[in-house]
Amino acid sequence: MNILYAIQGTGNGHLSRARDIIPLLQKKGNVDILVSGEQADVDLPYPITYRFKGLCFVFGKKGGIDIPATWKKANIKRLFKEINQLPVSKYDVVISDFEPVSAWACRRKNKACVGLSHQSAVLSKLAPQPKKNDALGRAILKHYAPADANIGFHFKPYDENIYTPVIRGEIRALSPTDEGHYTVYLPAYSDKKIIKALSDFESIRWQVFSKHNKKAFEEGNISVRPISNASFIQSMASSKGVLCGAGFETPAEALFLGKKLLVIPMKGQFEQQCNAAALADMGVPVIKNLKKKHRGVIKDWLQSEQKVAVDYPDLTEGIIDRVLEKAMALGRPLLPGSTIADYKKLQEALLRKIIIHLVR
Repeated sequence: MNILYAIQGTGNGHLSRARDIIPLLQKKGNVDILVSGEQADVDLPYPITYRFKGLCFVFGKKGGIDIPATWKKANIKRLFKEINQLPVSKYDVVISDFEPVSAWACRRKNKACVGLSHQSAVLSKLAPQPKKNDALGRAILKHYAPADANIGFHFKPYDENIYTPVIRGEIRALSPTDEGHYTVYLPAYSDKKIIKALSDFESIRWQVFSKHNKKAFEEGNISVRPISNASFIQSMASSKGVLCGAGFETPAEALFLGKKLLVIPMKGQFEQQCNAAALADMGVPVIKNLKKKHRGVIKDWLQSEQKVAVDYPDLTEGIIDRVLEKAMALGRPLLPGSTIADYKKLQEALLRKIIIHLVR
């Protein structure tokens, strides 16, 4: 069996999860790996067959996406070329972890594609939703990497095809401790904004992992260091709590390790707003941003000993079997072949989202 496993390279979560999924896929057949996007700080210890620019979002420094940089990188002509040159027809199975080049190549070439991602779960009608409706955000999430069948991961199994998170083997093997510090990962904020907010809590030792600085430094009670998979895991495992964005993998791993958790969803990021709603339902505190008016919530969280208990068993191999069964059963895709008009709709949706962000 020839398998194409395509992974979104924006952010670290997709690649982190792939580290455990790839060896399981390799047991089932010949696996080629595709990675698109350039914002990840985690490497894969496997050869990558296809590496594309894709269609990715760029992290900003004020709590959201860097809209001008995202638009600059959204080279639609290049994206069309990558889609057209990807030989999806030679594979028996195509699996997309929210990766647009493979998904749109399958749709254009009438090839079945199975989505295996957290985003697949977020789109379920049974998954928690934010109070404020974001029809455009949902539409972009739905059409960014369309698949014929979806299996998803979420903080809870909200639906039939939703499973609890894939917790990496290196995380499962840890013996968590409490050395008193707090681990911070907020890639959408500048170091300056993070330091300004956390400096108010002078008695707390903060270990901040920065996406915007390649050199480690300290400022008062705050230690800032560049992102490293090994050092981040060590910091999180030995922390008292974790302050991070409302992504998926990092909050899930923090909960699995039994850590206190506080999240800040990225502005204008529908997926993170959904994650924040799910985490809030579980009892995890959520704040909108790092502004001074939210410092009281941070203070209460630091003083609290309340933790959210979760049960995340290792189901990954069974999930992979389910994915392959779905892929082979599909045969031909349920979605019609795409046209240039489909791509133009995607481009227009991105443009509209950018305009909305610039107006806010």
